[in-house]
Amino acid sequence: MERINFSSGAKWEEIVGYSRAVKVGNTVEVTGTVAVDDNSNLVGGDSAYEQTRYVIQKIEKVLERAGASLKDVVRTRIFVTDISRWEEYGKAHGEFFREIRPCTTMVEISKLIAPEYLVEIEATAIITHA
Repeated sequence: MERINFSSGAKWEEIVGYSRAVKVGNTVEVTGTVAVDDNSNLVGGDSAYEQTRYVIQKIEKVLERAGASLKDVVRTRIFVTDISRWEEYGKAHGEFFREIRPCTTMVEISKLIAPEYLVEIEATAIITHA
């Protein structure tokens, strides 16, 4: 099966050695995604809800590049720095996935790569349409 790597151009991809997403066959894995724009600026400030919305929109864009959509997502993994704000993260996640209902895990971690990041999300999609 062919492997296709998708890059965002982020400086960290070369340093750490990873891709924004990898597609093998009909499966697309999206790497951990935080709320930064193309210029590495934080999006959403201190709002867990806004950061989560932006992250899912970023994931949606790379899925589309890979020939998939949010409807193909079968799993999300949500890493958060403050689980007491779960309703904010969950509200944003639900706005995109309420009908799709992928398997989801939300885990509190001590910190992300920068203190302003409140959430990081990974996604797995399986393309079932031609």
